[in-house]
Amino acid sequence: MVGSHALNLALANDAIDRIVVYGRRSCGRSDKKIVEVLSDDFLQFPEELKSLLPSVDHILFCLGVYTGAVKREPFRQITVDMPVALANLHHEANPQGKYSLLSGQGADRTESSRMMFATDKGAAENALNEIYGTSFYTFRPGYIYPVEKRNEPNFSYRLSRKLYPLLKYLGPKFSITSHQLAEGLLQSVLDQPELNILENQDILSFVNSTHS
Repeated sequence: MVGSHALNLALANDAIDRIVVYGRRSCGRSDKKIVEVLSDDFLQFPEELKSLLPSVDHILFCLGVYTGAVKREPFRQITVDMPVALANLHHEANPQGKYSLLSGQGADRTESSRMMFATDKGAAENALNEIYGTSFYTFRPGYIYPVEKRNEPNFSYRLSRKLYPLLKYLGPKFSITSHQLAEGLLQSVLDQPELNILENQDILSFVNSTHS
């Protein structure tokens, strides 16, 4: 929903000369800019990926899972273990590198929330901040409106899609489109954000500032 559009934007941007795409399934794109590395187990990093990381300036981590879609252990692994393990590998290979995480509104850096999503997102942010310091940017969107139509994962998302005009009317704190979020993430590669934690309204302001 977000990562695929960030990839499209990167492909269209002349300032970016190479894109390393890492995941378990192919992105389905073929382009001279793209180097695709696949692994059935995300945490079993192939040697090819390790050899590429020294030249990777900035990681955009857009992988995620919906609350309730998987059990507790795999949710933690996807939300915390995967982004942190990749970060450790990258930072060791390129200490000057940067990292942007697609996190979420309500991420709790005290890691004391009763909400699994908030606690795990906060834990991931804490670990990544420890690794990268001021070279780490976390994006905390509210409701993400999918520009491209899709099969919504559950009732709450189907309801949110219908309520999006109201959420948008309520102001910039509550919602953002998938394209706006992708643009903000990619822009963090090209122009360093003033903030390291970007809440929904900050992401929109950052995107709008690049249009002025």
